[in-house]
Amino acid sequence: MGKGMKAGKKPRQRAGNMQQQMQQIQSMQLMMEKAQEEIEAKVVEASAGGGAVSVKVSGKKELLEVNLKPEVVDPDDIEMLQDLIIAAVNEGLRQISEISEAEMSKVTGGINIPGMM
Repeated sequence: MGKGMKAGKKPRQRAGNMQQQMQQIQSMQLMMEKAQEEIEAKVVEASAGGGAVSVKVSGKKELLEVNLKPEVVDPDDIEMLQDLIIAAVNEGLRQISEISEAEMSKVTGGINIPGMM
C-alpha cells in the first residue's frame, strides 16, 4: 500500500474528484470573468449638495463626467465646490464597489476570493 494510503481506499477516486473540482473552478472563473465584464460596462450617477454637483462613474472605477450647476460655482468659496466634487465622486465609487461585490458574491456564493474586489 502506498505511503499515506488507508486500506480499501482507491487512489483513482482522488484523481476523478480532482478533475471535477478543476472543471468547477474553470467554470467559476469563466462566470467571474463574465460578471466582471458586465460590471465594467455599468455606469452609475451620484450627486452631492442636493444635485448641485453630479458625476458619472464607470464600472472600471473611472470618472466619466462631472456636471456643476452654475449656482454652485462661487469664486469666493472654491473649497465648498471641491468638497462637493469629492463627495460626489466618492459616492459614485462606493456605488460601483457595492455593485461589484454583490455581482461577484452571486458567482462565488459569498466566498471571499483574494484579489477579486
